[in-house]
Amino acid sequence: MRDNWRLVDSGVVGPPVSAALDEAILEAHSNGAVRDTLHFYTRSSPTVSVGYFQRVGETLDLDACGRLGVSIVRRGSGGSSIYTDEGQLIYGLVVRSEELPPTPEASFAVVCGAIATALSSFGIDARHRPVNDIEVGGRKVSGSAQLRRRGSVLQHGTVIVDTDLTAMDSVLRHADGPKPSERVTTLAALLGHAPDMDEVKARVRGAISDAFGVRMDKDVLTGEEEGHVGRLVEERYSRDEWNLRL
Repeated sequence: MRDNWRLVDSGVVGPPVSAALDEAILEAHSNGAVRDTLHFYTRSSPTVSVGYFQRVGETLDLDACGRLGVSIVRRGSGGSSIYTDEGQLIYGLVVRSEELPPTPEASFAVVCGAIATALSSFGIDARHRPVNDIEVGGRKVSGSAQLRRRGSVLQHGTVIVDTDLTAMDSVLRHADGPKPSERVTTLAALLGHAPDMDEVKARVRGAISDAFGVRMDKDVLTGEEEGHVGRLVEERYSRDEWNLRL
């Protein structure tokens, strides 16, 4: 019989803490200290999550970030910079690598497929667009990235429930291409109202449980994870030397 997975809901958290949480859970999992885990949170203030390899001056308008009070955190996974705020649900799924297909493309398809199923249950036609996006009518409503460590896989991503697209356009550089808001949409725009965040969480949880054939127990971080979060915030995610290093 398979072990139940953990469901950890951190609620609303600050930008540095939000970045540290996923890494702390991944580290504990890769050490064999915790079970497979689905983690939820929302950020307490507008934040740009910068991909590990991205140069902030090329991907962000730093003056706009300062003017609008948008924080910047550099995550451990790759991919593009994304604007997030309280209107986006952020999930982190940490599982043993054997729970997923061996290639990143195929493993994204499993998790993104489950998220698409959850969003489609609201009455929209959400579809996984390889490699790591979910779209409705050609516009992104969810994006994700992966990080692998010693037999553990973290896939974390956003569900755009009801976000400030004007702020998104202001802080993300788009050169001569379309504005970010022309490529994305929100559940609020698609449904005519913003669904309750707890309902979005419940549907995502249910779809992932069904996709992997598991049950989830509500739980909290261990003391070891909490301590690691504090160290990561102090030593890395609250420091410009890390967040703005490229």
